[in-house]
Amino acid sequence: MTDPTRIPETIATYMRLRGLEPTQRSRRRRRPVTDDENAPFTPGRDPHGLGDIVADLTRAAGWNSQLAREDLVLQWEQVAGEETARHASPVALGDGVLTVQCDSTAWARQLTLMRATIVTEIVRRFPEAGVSSIRFVGPDVPSWKWGRRAIPGRGPRDTYG
Repeated sequence: MTDPTRIPETIATYMRLRGLEPTQRSRRRRRPVTDDENAPFTPGRDPHGLGDIVADLTRAAGWNSQLAREDLVLQWEQVAGEETARHASPVALGDGVLTVQCDSTAWARQLTLMRATIVTEIVRRFPEAGVSSIRFVGPDVPSWKWGRRAIPGRGPRDTYG
């Protein structure tokens, strides 16, 4: 009968080729631990929310400033106040100057006096919009130049009496 502790010759030869002594019991070697980003339970493996993914995408594409400008226009009522938003609305933004059109020249003058407060609020809420100052303008004046038979010139003046 054969000794159960004795290793057959073919296995002993194989073990010598692998660098093991035939008298040692062969144990399974564990893989060396590597920093693999696909390994389970490692940092960075948590799922990301859709908002995080969209924020990364907009940052990478360079859209943050344009989106901040759009948010400023959409949230103008919260920035300027409810009463002010009823009488004034942003119409243009260029070179760091936000142009706001008012219902009347009186509203434009009043908001000019409140300019520092409104600019501070805009910079606090939307720093990426790039607004450095505000210009308040009155309402558009009616144009007398319309139709096929408009006459060039300054238009009607004191011709009513």
